[in-house]
Amino acid sequence: MMPGFGEVLRLRSLEQVPTAILSRQTAGIRGKALVVNLPGRPSSIRVSLPAVMPAVPYCLELIGAARIETDPSILPAFRPAGA
Repeated sequence: MMPGFGEVLRLRSLEQVPTAILSRQTAGIRGKALVVNLPGRPSSIRVSLPAVMPAVPYCLELIGAARIETDPSILPAFRPAGA
């Protein structure tokens, strides 16, 4: 389980709707896959997903998945210096 993902997803959703604290948003690792459980409404996904996406490329590297590059003008990815 990756509890930080769910916490950030709920926190961002909470800015829009007070019932976000009831959400089952979470994430976990299965083998070399990152599984992210997103909110059920597309509008909620548009609000919450950008909050965690910058961490996804580096997370995938850490679990042994392939390195992915992003277009910084669309999705800025965070990687520690030297990574």
